[in-house]
This record gives sequence, structure tokens and C-alpha cells, in this order.
Amino acid sequence: MKPETLLREANEIQSQILSERRTLHQCPGTDFDIGETLAFVKKELADMGLQPVDCGRAGVVALVGGKRPGKVFLLRADMDALPIREEADVDFASQNGRMHACGHDLHTAMLLGAARLLKAHENEIDGTVKLMFQPAEEIFEGSHDMIEAGLLENPKVDAALMIHVMAGMPFPAGTVIVSAPGVSAPAADYFEIKVQGKGCHGSMPNTGVDPLTAAAHILIALQEIHARELAMQDQAVLTIGTMNAGTAANVIPDTVTMGGSIRTFDEETRAFIKQRMTEIAEGTAKSFRAEASVTYGSGCPTLVNDKDLSLCCGKYMKELLGQEKAFSVAELSAMGGGSSKSAGSEDFAYVSQEVPSVMLALAAGQPEKGYRYPQHHPMAKFDESVLPGGSAVYAYAALRWLEEHKN
Repeated sequence: MKPETLLREANEIQSQILSERRTLHQCPGTDFDIGETLAFVKKELADMGLQPVDCGRAGVVALVGGKRPGKVFLLRADMDALPIREEADVDFASQNGRMHACGHDLHTAMLLGAARLLKAHENEIDGTVKLMFQPAEEIFEGSHDMIEAGLLENPKVDAALMIHVMAGMPFPAGTVIVSAPGVSAPAADYFEIKVQGKGCHGSMPNTGVDPLTAAAHILIALQEIHARELAMQDQAVLTIGTMNAGTAANVIPDTVTMGGSIRTFDEETRAFIKQRMTEIAEGTAKSFRAEASVTYGSGCPTLVNDKDLSLCCGKYMKELLGQEKAFSVAELSAMGGGSSKSAGSEDFAYVSQEVPSVMLALAAGQPEKGYRYPQHHPMAKFDESVLPGGSAVYAYAALRWLEEHKN
């Protein structure tokens, strides 16, 4: 298919994609609790002649193509929002205390748009496109849940692609940046440290064991991992985000609970930090006559971009968007900007660990044009003009890859 044809057809359905995005924005759900969004997506897929199939706790998949023999290319959109009360100045703001502050409503609307484009050219697809609409990306559980439910089988997926819109990027809206081969997003681990002491009256600390003192020293001691136990090239971030204890100013509490996260770019560093966190927390607490335990909750591995797929998508995006609106990370680096790695984790990483995958970034708002708030901010906004182009990017990448890999 000619790229200009696909772009023209995407622009012809721009109003529909925009309407769907705004509908999704007004009824956000979080984690696996996305009932309204899921019902909407399934209805839209069915109305365009596709057969949505439930996958996992709150995911849905649909197939387009299959009229010609060939491979299977997966396109992913995440559907969940964040537990943030919206403060953005838009006339379609969410009113339920949740907010699409990360742009997942744009992803979902763009993939619905791509589904329409692909359906209109179903007989031209050299193989099959599998559409993946997933929940719970923000808690790093949705992709894994869908994989466990058979996402990558029946038919077996050969390659996969995701798009993430980015607000506050210094590029014209609609610019696409193709991730470099290798790791582009870090592994993430959420943890909880519980420090157990012995509560007592604040005027008689000698009769108890103060868990707050132990917790404070653990907090400081954990920073030594990064400062003294990792090499310069071992990029990692360890953050304590919460510390909760006590209800009265004159009482030493029994326990302190700290919560935080770790971001790492390789599995050895990830395992080392988790080991040392446990040793430091337990040892430090013991020195203050307390006890500590470390437990790890949700998380995800590193997102790995396949070399061949990354190079292919770099070529496809230039065909579709032109030299001025499509860049590889290598090209941006040569121009003095861009990085091959993001500090934000992404649970599409689970897919990338199983099949050749690639992540694309779609610029969706320049700061100087009023899109100055970052993702996850209650006043975050996104430039809706990117919607038809994003749908075309999804569809064209799948069509071209299947065309080039049909033998």
C-alpha cells in the first residue's frame, strides 16, 4: 500500500478517532478495573466487523487479515488510567477521580483507528495483524496476564510493536522516534520494607524498640548501594517514596512501613540491588534491636528492542512520514539530542522478552504550544492532532513488515 493513501484514509476518519479518544478520556478505569473502557473497545471492534476475544482478566484481542498466508504481527495499546483527579483545562475532563494522564486513551483510540484502516484493506494483508488491547500497564501486570492467557499463541505472534505518546517533547506533534536496538526501558520493581519494633510511651523509649530510628538508618544506608557498590556504567535508581508509622506524637509505634521502587537496565544489577537491599535492611534493623523484612510486589523486566525490527521500522516511518518527522535514536544522537534509554518502565517489556519487539515514541505536544505538563501530572494534556497519524503508523508498520517477511 502507498503510504500517502494510508495517511489520506487516516485523515478521513480523524473525527471518529477524536470522538473515541474523548469518550475514553471521560470514563477512565485503573488497573484491571476498566469495565466501561473494555466494553466500549469490544463494541467498536465488533461494529467494524472484527471478532473481539477476551484475553486474561480484562484484556481483549482481535485479528485482522488472514486471507493470505504469512506471519503474525502484534500491535499493542494499553487502556488503563491513573488514580489521579484531573485538573487539565479541557471540556471533556474525567469526573470520576481517575485520569488518562499517561495518554493511554490516545493509544486505544489510535489502535481502533488502525483496526479500521487494516479492515478496509484486509485482503491486501500478507498474513495476520493481532490487535492487543491491555489493562493494568501502570501496575506492570497487564501484559504478563495476557501472555499467561495465551496472547502470543493461536496464532503464534512473530513480531510486536507498541507506540507511546509523549507530551512535552521538543519535536513537532506527530514526529515518531524509533527506539534503538537493545534495552530502551528499565526493569521496575516495587517493594515494601517493614520494620518491626516494640511500641511504648514516648517518655519512656528505654522500655521499647523504636522502629522509626531503625527505618531512618535503613533509608540512609540504602543510598550506599548506588554510591559505593555499583560501577559507573551500572545505571540504576532506588527510591523510597513512602514511610508510614504511628498515629500519636507521644507514642513510639510498633512498626514502620516504607515503600519504594527500583529501576535497572540489566538483570544482574537488578538481582544484586534486591539482594543488598534485603541484607542492609535486615542488618541495620538488627543493630537497633528491631527486625526488618523486604517484600517485592509488581514489576516488569527490561524492554528489549529487536535490531532487525528497529531498523525496519525506521525505514517504514520515513516512507510514511518523511525525513523531517521520523527519526531513529541514532540519528537524534548524531544531531546532539536523544537517548537510547528512558527512565520510565513499560510492561510491554514482557512481550519483548518473548518475541522480537520495538517501541515507538510519538511526540504529542510541545511545551511552547501549551503542553508543558509531563505525563502523570493532573494537568497533563496531549495534542490530539497526532491521532490519525498515530493510527497510520500502527497500520503501516504492520502492513510493511508482513509484506517484507512473507517468505
